[in-house]
Amino acid sequence: MSTHPPSPPPTSTAAALMPRHWTPEQALAVLECLQLLRQALWAAYGPQVQQAWREQLVPDGQPPEFDPDEPF
Repeated sequence: MSTHPPSPPPTSTAAALMPRHWTPEQALAVLECLQLLRQALWAAYGPQVQQAWREQLVPDGQPPEFDPDEPF
């Protein structure tokens, strides 16, 4: 049985959920699987995903009126 150096403490909630016992090879296999899934999703839904991103980035409605005399 091989021993691995201790892992640094997780810095995010997602990192806290990650298994800490995987080998580097197992982690790579998961990353490769996620990359293939990402590519398949993009091929199937790319334009819709781009539109969803646009809708999240651009607020609804008109921008507020600009008043050059109003301080920041």
